Amino acid sequence: MGRSYSSDLRVRIYGEIEQGGSRRAAAQRFGVSASTSIRLAQRMAATGSLAPARQGRPPGGGKLAPHADFLIGWVEKQGDITMLELAAKLNAERGVTAHPASLSRFLLTRGYSVKKNAAGERGRSR
Repeated sequence: MGRSYSSDLRVRIYGEIEQGGSRRAAAQRFGVSASTSIRLAQRMAATGSLAPARQGRPPGGGKLAPHADFLIGWVEKQGDITMLELAAKLNAERGVTAHPASLSRFLLTRGYSVKKNAAGERGRSR
């Protein structure tokens, strides 16, 4: 994911525009694209701030979040369930298709990990 320009650069670009310079001239002077300075001026007019907007998806969402209780319940009940089995069960019982890697990340963020005991058997721990 790209990074936003620094606050200092944003202030200098907008300062140039505010002093009567064109948006394209300000962009050329500071070495950014014309669309960057145009969007920066539009952002200032719309929000009153030059701060960059938050990037990425908001946390806590996703299609697995509504099914968290069911997934955790299945894992608690059968600790050695594989991600493929969990994906198949989720699809069969809840009608939600999820990749096994997504299920693994989902469980890891909630503190579940796979540990093997001395006999080499898998079990989920929290």
